[in-house]
Amino acid sequence: QVQLVESGGGLVQPGGSLRLSCAASLNRFDRYTMGWYRQAPGKQRELVATITAGGTTNYADSVKGRFTISRDNAKNTVYLQMNSLKPEDTAVYYCKSDSRWPNPAYWGQGTQVTVSS
Repeated sequence: QVQLVESGGGLVQPGGSLRLSCAASLNRFDRYTMGWYRQAPGKQRELVATITAGGTTNYADSVKGRFTISRDNAKNTVYLQMNSLKPEDTAVYYCKSDSRWPNPAYWGQGTQVTVSS
């Protein structure tokens, strides 16, 4: 059974940093596009960043220049380095693997990030 397990969330002051990790039990992890999404209370889930199998990255405008997505295929892990955090970054952050035959897309359980003084 495929599992995506996020970790690294927590409470941080504005301007601080956190690094999220997502460990995936996916066979041939290196072939998957991986992404980070977030959902704030009362809002829809939104894309934060994605990274393709070839390492091409894409970011939401709201996080460009502050967040960095990366992957370590040897560890089946994708990361999200978050710097210069703002209160509006407060949300539950989810990891997602794109669908790739024969697997559907998978989501992790989420990790809470709270930015507050």
